[in-house]
Amino acid sequence: MNASQLLENEYSGHFGTYIKEAGDGNLFEELEISLHEFIRFIQDIPMDKFDYRYAEGKWTIKDIIQHVIDTERIFAYRALRFSRNDKTPLPSFEESDYADNTNSNGRSIQDLLTELSAVRHSNLLFYKSLSEEQLKRIGTASGNPISARALGFVIIGHQKHHQKIFKERYL
Repeated sequence: MNASQLLENEYSGHFGTYIKEAGDGNLFEELEISLHEFIRFIQDIPMDKFDYRYAEGKWTIKDIIQHVIDTERIFAYRALRFSRNDKTPLPSFEESDYADNTNSNGRSIQDLLTELSAVRHSNLLFYKSLSEEQLKRIGTASGNPISARALGFVIIGHQKHHQKIFKERYL
């Protein structure tokens, strides 16, 4: 299943930006490939850059990696709910509240990448367990309709978005 196979009713709003960013690879393959590309990319960043902030009040690279982890968990939770036919609308979340309440800068890069890898592998197994029908189920998150499978592409695109931010503003 590729992003180009998503139907018009499977997502809207800001989710489309991340789906476009994900590209048009196979969902299962891209969940794995994008993780390995991200880890390799992070491992090539000089150590002195991990605590760098490009402006006052901006997050460090470690903060952003933790944000990617937290956000992936939230997107996967939404996909779980929708795939199980839970029609309860899910609210948005305040990413700054999450970032303000972590210890990301007190953690090692290896620890953050290990956690990201564990979360992604768990989500990959989850996505592979879903039937075609479950993948296509739609719920409401942040006031927008979105399918379980579209959320998988959002996970990929959100990570790629932040990798681009690293290149543009941190390195």
